[in-house]
Amino acid sequence: MQKIALLTDSSCDLDNKTLERYNIKLLPIRIIYKNREYLDKVNITSEEMYASLKEELPTTSLPDVNYCNKVLEDLKNEGYTHVIVATVSSKLSGTLNSLRLLCEHHEEFKFEFFDTKTLGYPQGAIVLEAAKMIEKGHSVEEVMANLPLIQNKVHGFITFNTLDYLIKGGRIGKVTGKIGNLLHLKPVVSSDEEGVLYTYCKTRGRKQSISKLKEILMTYLESCKCRVWVLSGDALEEATAFYNDIKNHPNITDVSLETIGAAMGVHTGPGALGICILEEN
Repeated sequence: MQKIALLTDSSCDLDNKTLERYNIKLLPIRIIYKNREYLDKVNITSEEMYASLKEELPTTSLPDVNYCNKVLEDLKNEGYTHVIVATVSSKLSGTLNSLRLLCEHHEEFKFEFFDTKTLGYPQGAIVLEAAKMIEKGHSVEEVMANLPLIQNKVHGFITFNTLDYLIKGGRIGKVTGKIGNLLHLKPVVSSDEEGVLYTYCKTRGRKQSISKLKEILMTYLESCKCRVWVLSGDALEEATAFYNDIKNHPNITDVSLETIGAAMGVHTGPGALGICILEEN
């Protein structure tokens, strides 16, 4: 009989309450400062990371090997036989490849790996649907067969208050970023089918970028019912206003306001506002 564990990295932005409720095991991304290091969601919160940006911009790195080995050892002691590992896009991070290598040393499990080809809460939404299938008693084979179908129904879009952190993190070129800031350009960014970030559209000014997010959401809601997450990266006031504006739409089956985690927030900076959409029919 299969006893299935589900692992993901902290790029997923699922909060600890959700992780615990659905028995999702977290492999935390490392948040690295000049003289200290933290594990995302373990000993640093999003709020603490955003507050620190005024003094120092940290970097991020792959999940800690010792922590990952401890998680797998615990799973072994709990009698798990199969492990599904669903990670941030392999086009954006080396997390998937590093975990493949690490798991080669744990022959006691049968592993399945899934590249979500996205990041942030869209990754989390995919993982959450997999967790619900496991909870309902589906086999590893059934979960893995359905993950690509779930992936195709999940969409994420995000806009930024400043391009400075994308420049510093090397996500966009310095010249492009500086010109964008001068022209007050606010791109709306998504990930493509290969798991690569791309500019979905460009808007002029914050108000227009938020209006564009709503327009994108309404396009999906015109064709089907959707589960929606409104995402705030130290932009709670604007995210709350957006949430209140759309929450009563008849085609939204459920909606919540979520926080962009520390690992993602390092690259988006404060003022990031996004949406995650799961098509339900």
